[in-house]
Amino acid sequence: MSNSDFGLIGLAVMGQNLVLNVESRGFQVSVYNRTTSVTEEFVAEHPDKKIVGTKTLEEFVQSLATPRKVMIMVKAGGPVDAVIESLIPLLDKDDIIIDGGNSLYTDTERRDAWCKEHDLRFIGAGVSGGEEGARKGPSIMPGGPPSTWEVMKPIFESIAAKVDGVPCVTHIGPGGAGHFVKMVHNGIEYGDMQLICEAYNIFKAAGFSNDELANIFADWNAGDLESFLIEITANIFKQKDPETGKDIVDLIVDKAGQKGTGRWTVMGAVEQAVPLSTIASSVEARILSSIRDQRLAASKVLTGPSNTGFQLGDLSKEELVTMVRDALYASKIVSYAQGLDLISKVGKEKEWGLDLGAIARIWRGGCIIRAKFLNRITEAYEGDQQPTNLMLAPFFTGVLTDAQQNWRKVVALACLNGIPVPSFAGSLAYYDSYRAERLPANLLQAQRDFFGAHTYERLDKPEGEFFHTSDWPELIS
Repeated sequence: MSNSDFGLIGLAVMGQNLVLNVESRGFQVSVYNRTTSVTEEFVAEHPDKKIVGTKTLEEFVQSLATPRKVMIMVKAGGPVDAVIESLIPLLDKDDIIIDGGNSLYTDTERRDAWCKEHDLRFIGAGVSGGEEGARKGPSIMPGGPPSTWEVMKPIFESIAAKVDGVPCVTHIGPGGAGHFVKMVHNGIEYGDMQLICEAYNIFKAAGFSNDELANIFADWNAGDLESFLIEITANIFKQKDPETGKDIVDLIVDKAGQKGTGRWTVMGAVEQAVPLSTIASSVEARILSSIRDQRLAASKVLTGPSNTGFQLGDLSKEELVTMVRDALYASKIVSYAQGLDLISKVGKEKEWGLDLGAIARIWRGGCIIRAKFLNRITEAYEGDQQPTNLMLAPFFTGVLTDAQQNWRKVVALACLNGIPVPSFAGSLAYYDSYRAERLPANLLQAQRDFFGAHTYERLDKPEGEFFHTSDWPELIS
């Protein structure tokens, strides 16, 4: 048997599906898993596939054609380092190691330097799409040297999702650029999911049935809000529990999990001084959901409007659906605007040469945040006059203008009825702050100067001149 075109380490569900995807495009694939029985079972389940199972790393490396292309699909952190450390003595100059997991981009930069010390090439590739995407076509965000991208391009383009015939993969940039963009992608995903959940919470409090919700989200998916997450949400409301016959969504405990990429995004935004209210509030919402025991205890002590139901009054269900739809659409735009702002700022600081239009283009298919309006984002960043913020692109400015009154009504309605909508409200606050000609930061600067002599600028003096008031009134006590 000839040597394999591609190798993959780590045969969990994502790894197995990626192997089947690569093999289906005409490539022979070698596989290795630390637990040999997993490898043997996987190969046995696919006897007609060009998949070569190996029992040791040495056998795995020897089975690959040069330059070797080795993709690692193991848990982020220490396990990735351990695999790389084991591979380095076995590989030859210019062989390629690809980390396809959800690694922190600073770890990717460290591993890139580590591999260079051993004359190896390294790619940090964000892969989005879950199990189905891995098998049928994910969105791939590879970072690394352009020359290494050219070697991997035939395989990556063949296995990626296609939209209008265009593969959902492009060379993102050097070093940790690929994993950084994937991290922000996941942050936007947190925002999208939370916004949908807030819409659901309002509808449930207003007395909508799950059948009604399934129809609402299906209708939305046929319009401007068309997206993978809206589509699966419509289907979730239709799912019955085979044991009880009840709607499965009503039986699931309201404690959300997370793997860390959302937190990383928020931490990165804080470090870069980039406002990220929609995504940050979405991460916080997951954390609050996880302290369920505290919430249950607090619900018996802290008072407020009931957040389990409210009367529509003069408002019809159809009117509420339109209002919530507009709030969701507007908030979704803000979430993407904040994420792209973070990508832009870090890209410029690190001189990665990131192309926001190309990034939006590869998010149109395969990935979790794929959505119809990504075509509009691509268009916004393809022209010569790129907006400094997505909200300033004419199409999105128009949507926000048309939607904002309903957006405000939804946030107000939720607040009056004790329904938490942190991401709807955070998005609206960002919009209002960004468009404000004047914010109350003048008072904040006065406070800083009062207690710490931090100085301030003046409206009636040239920009860049700083002043200090030395005779603020003394405190009474």
